[in-house]
Amino acid sequence: MTQVTIHQAKTHLSRLINQVLSGEDVIIAKGKNPLVKIVPLPNVYIQRKIGTQKNLIISMDDDFNEPLKDFNEYME
Repeated sequence: MTQVTIHQAKTHLSRLINQVLSGEDVIIAKGKNPLVKIVPLPNVYIQRKIGTQKNLIISMDDDFNEPLKDFNEYME
């Protein structure tokens, strides 16, 4: 979550919008008091960034690439 002042929000609005579209919460505050939260509209296209889910797969079985026994008849 990012919290910025009103002045910072006016100065960096484009960057904050990109952060929100990437899934991050952005709060705008007056001084240290939170006032509003920027949220994306529903059904807005969010551009995916490759490589943002690093370390998602922790391990794979050794037979991951082996053919499945259930599909042997389809493989012939």
